[in-house]
Amino acid sequence: MASDHQGPLARLRRGHEELVLRLLRTHGPLSRAELGKLSGLSRTTLYDIVVALMDGGAVVATAPAPAERRRGRPVETLSLHPEAGQVIGVDFARRAVHVAAVNVAHEVIGSASEAHSADLDWEARADLAERLVARLAGGSLRLGVLSGVGVGVVGPVDDLSEGSADDPSAAPSAPPGKGKRPSAPTRADLPVLLRERFGVPVLVDNNTRLAALAEATWGAAAGVRDVLYLRLSHGVGGGLVTGGTLHRGAHGLSGEFGHITAEPDGRRCSCGKDGCLETVASIGAVLEAHGAAPDLPAFLAALPDDPAAVRVLETAGTRVGTVLAAVCNAVGPDVTVLGGELAEAGPVLFRSVERALLAHLMPISRPRADLRAATLGEAGGALGAIALVLHESPLLTHYPAPDSLE
Repeated sequence: MASDHQGPLARLRRGHEELVLRLLRTHGPLSRAELGKLSGLSRTTLYDIVVALMDGGAVVATAPAPAERRRGRPVETLSLHPEAGQVIGVDFARRAVHVAAVNVAHEVIGSASEAHSADLDWEARADLAERLVARLAGGSLRLGVLSGVGVGVVGPVDDLSEGSADDPSAAPSAPPGKGKRPSAPTRADLPVLLRERFGVPVLVDNNTRLAALAEATWGAAAGVRDVLYLRLSHGVGGGLVTGGTLHRGAHGLSGEFGHITAEPDGRRCSCGKDGCLETVASIGAVLEAHGAAPDLPAFLAALPDDPAAVRVLETAGTRVGTVLAAVCNAVGPDVTVLGGELAEAGPVLFRSVERALLAHLMPISRPRADLRAATLGEAGGALGAIALVLHESPLLTHYPAPDSLE
């Protein structure tokens, strides 16, 4: 009698296989003991499932390196086959494009970045992203097995992830290599521009929120369930992890900390309000207040010997710390992470931020304050975009997966 491939036992087995694959995709390489603990499967069942997945080429086993071996039997780790798929993350910052690529075994294939002028059009930015991806790992990245492209962009993403009147997913587009569109592409065309170049689904989210995801997954706050992240760059923004889940907010508007009022009678912000944190703590605002350094590297090089530069940073740091305290008093994070190019100023900035943070926190919260420097650098947004595509991080358990725009 022929076996029923659609029967309950077959469905149960497929469910177990999907569980094991999902755990390896989520956590990366795991020992059999770790996999058994996370899956809840019996040792016998797990053994059978792993053997079948290895025979099928979906899972590979790796022995520990000699330096990592201890007495007794070497403990193998299981991971998804590195050639089972690859994912690209792209961070379209205000004045640079950052890209990173990993395979499904959580191995970083490479990362690259290139600065550009603030007025570079979106077609050219997409072209730049394509060139940077081609440069990864000496050009050895095989685009044919890509699983997807995750993208971080500045600002709200309603027009990119939830559809709008000019949503490009519903509009005809020129096929690859068939010429330009009649009108210049806008930011809303970005998913289509990248879909044409890479031929895979494109998922988009706010880049600073994705950087928060990366820092809470692999970076300065890895494993922490409540994290506040702030990035000081050409713009100011951040992200929030609450209860172990990345918070997107209604309409994707969470994390706009740069538009919290820092100086009620301050300068007009690009958002239309007055005195936003971004008007005093962004790179442009700091350089303008200093008035002598032509760019950020020159400004940072002047520290700590330039009293004027120190005063500008202390003022900006005080405003940052005050705003962070207000957010901390509202959400109560375990860890606050400060990143972005301006954070490279180091102790001069961090001392003033921490001083203002502690001064404005509720007294009961001060002993628990934990301010940390981001560790992932300019690749943070791109790495967070990769996590978005893989939906790999436990921090995304309840996070709404954006629709792919093709």
